[in-house]
Amino acid sequence: MNLVPVNGIILSITPFGDDCCEQQVSIRTSNGINHFIVGPETYVINNVRLRPGMNVTALYDADQAVPLIYPPQYRAVLIGRRNPSENVYAGYFDENLMSADASLQLNIDNSTSVVTANGQTFQCSPGGHTLVVYYSSSTRSIPAQTTPRKIVVVC
Repeated sequence: MNLVPVNGIILSITPFGDDCCEQQVSIRTSNGINHFIVGPETYVINNVRLRPGMNVTALYDADQAVPLIYPPQYRAVLIGRRNPSENVYAGYFDENLMSADASLQLNIDNSTSVVTANGQTFQCSPGGHTLVVYYSSSTRSIPAQTTPRKIVVVC
């Protein structure tokens, strides 16, 4: 999966499709408005109830086909609440907690919360998985290093 995060504020949530099992979540970003389809296969981090005005990060798989319409419409893989003062990084991390693109190195300590997408404590090492990482600061080194506040392991 090639996860791409989109940060913004939810403008509206409307039913999508004939059976109402999916919703279209419209998000205002710094670049305009994006629509995300949130369905039964979408991980809603911590199962929070999405609502207009909520600051969120939605992640979509850039390797999946996207309809050529404006504003863009993506199928959300994950979506979750976001603190505006935090950074969010999503991608594969190796066993040494280095991102696949070698841009971010994770340093986990006792204050780091490591959970699955449904909010359960993840007991193993998060390395070797796709991770959603919430952090507030990082070094300016290459790769940047950070001690994240929270890591969501996408199993």
